[in-house]
Amino acid sequence: MSLETDLILDRRRLKRRLITWRVVAVLAVVLAAIAVVGRIGFPLPGSRYVAVLHVTGIITDDEKRVRAVSALAADPDVAALMVEIDSPGGSVAGGEALHDAVAKVAAVKPVVTVMGGTAASAGYMIAVPAARIFARQSTITGSIGVIMEAPEFSGLLDKLGIDVQTLVSGPLKGQPSYSAPMTPAGHVALQSLLMDLYDQFVGMVATGRHMSFDDVKKLADGRAYTGRQAIGLHLVDQIGGEDDARAWLASAKKIPTDLPTRDVHARKTGVSFLGFRLNGLANLLFSQTVPLDGALALWQPSID
Repeated sequence: MSLETDLILDRRRLKRRLITWRVVAVLAVVLAAIAVVGRIGFPLPGSRYVAVLHVTGIITDDEKRVRAVSALAADPDVAALMVEIDSPGGSVAGGEALHDAVAKVAAVKPVVTVMGGTAASAGYMIAVPAARIFARQSTITGSIGVIMEAPEFSGLLDKLGIDVQTLVSGPLKGQPSYSAPMTPAGHVALQSLLMDLYDQFVGMVATGRHMSFDDVKKLADGRAYTGRQAIGLHLVDQIGGEDDARAWLASAKKIPTDLPTRDVHARKTGVSFLGFRLNGLANLLFSQTVPLDGALALWQPSID
């Protein structure tokens, strides 16, 4: 056999060995990755898990998050949804949108709510579609109602010698206004608007908690309750936290406690400053020139 033939055969043997070791190395990496994923509890594609939605801080109208929650209803890998709330509330529209998304999931999958330090007003609105609500004894919850505040600076403008000329198409179009006191007719119209939002909120609670509208209305004077008080009022089902919620899912809905959890994520946009997403917060506080667009379902202790 010639030297050239020997070299060719050696190269082929070496190539086969390299391919073999490469395959072994790739398999080792894949197996190691699977082992690591299994240890940290991250679900692989095609495996069942419990989705966890964190609702914290001021609630704004976040369409990306609403879509992410709504999509859970059709995801076959989602065994259940756990909604963890620590929020004093926020915009009525934001609370309604997230409430409806959670209700969509609750129609086809088990949903539980776990309340933290505060789950009031729009925060409570989001909680009620759940099949069972857990709270700490000291949780601040309830505060079922709507608030609308309209700052008015006509006195200050007079002192500064500023006269604002306003043209409107009808007597109620300019209500409320920053530059003039609210008229009696404007007050009546806006109070009617506010009460319609309030009735919608009461209706959500009545449906979610399987109570009559009138029974909810007796509790919905805006006051907040502790978690312990809320149990006696049927606004909360049980004192407990995440472990208790998982135990209930296992006993009542046959969702194993060893199923991994996965947070519900939606891509966020906007600039972050001191931990706040300025786009959502700014929209809630500043984006509308007419104050009636800023109706809030927010637990707001008086500072008078």
